[in-house]
Amino acid sequence: MRYFFITITLLLALTAVSAKKAADEYKIMTCNIRITGLEADAPYAERVWENRRDLCVNTILKRKPDFFCLQEVIYDSYAYFKEKCKKYTSYGFVGPEMDPYTEGYHFIGKNVIFFRTDKFEFVGSGCYWLSEDPLISGSMSWETNRARHCNWVRLRDKKTGKEFRILDIHLDHISDAARREQIKIIVRECEQYSKDFPQILCGDFNAGIKSAPIKYIHAQDGWKEMYEDIHGMGEYGYTCHAFLGPNHKSKSNRRIDFIFHRGNVQTLSCDVVTDHVGNMYPSDHYFIEANFRIK
Repeated sequence: MRYFFITITLLLALTAVSAKKAADEYKIMTCNIRITGLEADAPYAERVWENRRDLCVNTILKRKPDFFCLQEVIYDSYAYFKEKCKKYTSYGFVGPEMDPYTEGYHFIGKNVIFFRTDKFEFVGSGCYWLSEDPLISGSMSWETNRARHCNWVRLRDKKTGKEFRILDIHLDHISDAARREQIKIIVRECEQYSKDFPQILCGDFNAGIKSAPIKYIHAQDGWKEMYEDIHGMGEYGYTCHAFLGPNHKSKSNRRIDFIFHRGNVQTLSCDVVTDHVGNMYPSDHYFIEANFRIK
């Protein structure tokens, strides 16, 4: 009987340690969900938002992320995510208006961050533009094809009290020179925080690992990428698959969706999400999911 109680005591102690460890761990996803209502998608039933939206939302929710970063969000997709993601609140859709319209797509897709309201306290947030006038909404520089922005939130874990920052971006899709200048702005803005302060940078970089923007952030002190933390440096295949999955044929077989981090962050796992139902995919991009710990 004595040994029985000793065993139970040890099990309870191990459970407590495990619970404490779990409190420091988080799951994040970055998801380019594809602009809705594009004429190019209309002939293909599996690409139309109304047909794939459940698959898109469920692919994210079934993984139970603590937070997820979306790109290419417009009115109908935002409304649907708000309706379905009851345990989350969001930041980054409204604000100084770069888009004066109230429906449709006008070359503006917003980067929206969702996070669990039961686990995190909202501390602060912001939006700046990836241009020479970062405080002017809709501003453009360096011949970027369209206005690009960065949304960020600062959160506090309600249990541990730990604070961290999440940034959501979508770089220019045409000009490598513009992407290089845009990533410089982001890195420079992040440097106002201490080197050990945890920051997670998610998004569609529209650039592969050999491009100037990715080489630039890799060269900066303290920045690492979660997929590479687990799988090592290298080109492991595309993340933008044009709704074709493994049938996608591209001359540039590149990852362009990344989760970078800086500060006291330890990556535990990171994978590409390839969910689909038949020939229907959640988006024209694979999503990325990662588990990490705030050290």
